[in-house]
Amino acid sequence: MPAYEYVVLDTAGKQKKGVLEGDSPRHVRQQLKEKGLVPLSVEATAQKAKRDEKNVFHRGSMSSADLALVTRQLATLVRAGIPIEGALRAVSKQSEKPKVASMMLAIRSRVVEGHSLESALSEFPQAFPDLYRATVGAGEHSGHLDLVLEQLSDYTESRHRTQRTIQGAMIYPIVLTAFAVLIVVGMLVFVVPKIVTVFESSGQQLPLLTRILIGASDFLQSWWWAVIAVIALLVWLWQRAMKNPEFRFRVHRRMLVLPLLGKIVRGIESARVIGTLAILSRSGVPLVDALRISAQVAGNLPIREAVGEAATRLREGSSLFTALDNCGYFPPMMMQMIASGESSGELDSMLTRAAQNQERELEEVIATIVGLFEPIMLVVMGGVVLTIVLSIMMPVISMNTLVK
Repeated sequence: MPAYEYVVLDTAGKQKKGVLEGDSPRHVRQQLKEKGLVPLSVEATAQKAKRDEKNVFHRGSMSSADLALVTRQLATLVRAGIPIEGALRAVSKQSEKPKVASMMLAIRSRVVEGHSLESALSEFPQAFPDLYRATVGAGEHSGHLDLVLEQLSDYTESRHRTQRTIQGAMIYPIVLTAFAVLIVVGMLVFVVPKIVTVFESSGQQLPLLTRILIGASDFLQSWWWAVIAVIALLVWLWQRAMKNPEFRFRVHRRMLVLPLLGKIVRGIESARVIGTLAILSRSGVPLVDALRISAQVAGNLPIREAVGEAATRLREGSSLFTALDNCGYFPPMMMQMIASGESSGELDSMLTRAAQNQERELEEVIATIVGLFEPIMLVVMGGVVLTIVLSIMMPVISMNTLVK
């Protein structure tokens, strides 16, 4: 039976939302009335999802944590011998988020109607990417959906852990930088003006450093709104420019050649592409199709284009090592592992190991950068504070000299 999202009024006159299965909207309304509820609206989940896809602020998406949890639950239930429609119903009931529960019931409705699970998942492309759907489709075609879901759950959980590690590592530098900027601005706006009045009453020529500090303080007090407006304008222009594919391609290509950022970006993208290729290959997807799908998960446009060209070379008869090596974006150690896997006939396991090694190396690089960031920020902040103190103390010293 299809699933419907409803809005009702309870006996206390409060609105409530939920999801209910029924043969038709009329059947759902009847069920709600039997429970003493007043139905306000009843809408099929599939129709609501399609409408939400058009809303840029409310897409039919799912967080990486929710996706990992749903996949693990599905894998466990299917492995226990529960039919896929029963597993989808159980997952929807276990979910504490109405959006996820509604999505699972909508997928179940499509499966009950006779569609494959891959086809049902395609109704929510924002929540289930190409990699996910292709892997599920491979499991359905091979008759080993339970094993494929187990592999896919391991993969989604690993990706979630990596994403959480990177995000957690970036929180501290961002917070520290924000506080440093706020402290400097606060000193220039609130502290410096009170001290400057003492120097101005003396009538003496102030040192250059002090005059620069006073000018910066006066500018921030008078034109702070202009600074915020310019920053907001620059952010808006940047976001608009990044919507242009040519400009975004040039920016992404420039990022790859920067000394430190380029290494991090190449590490993230290579681990993502090879990890996707490994999970697809283990699930029975042909290598050419797997590489083509893997190219789409790359966020960097030059790397995505290069991997797509590698898929074309692979289709023309080239080896995977040769096709990827011509890209020039994958680390040498990773390429050697791929070559070893091809020669030994254990490509699937070597792809997995190569992706895992790259992720570990990336985590070490990020940990090192974060570890160096704290002392660097302390030195920078110390230099800024020292500059402000010197600009304040120099006139004081000059005044004492004149008095003597």
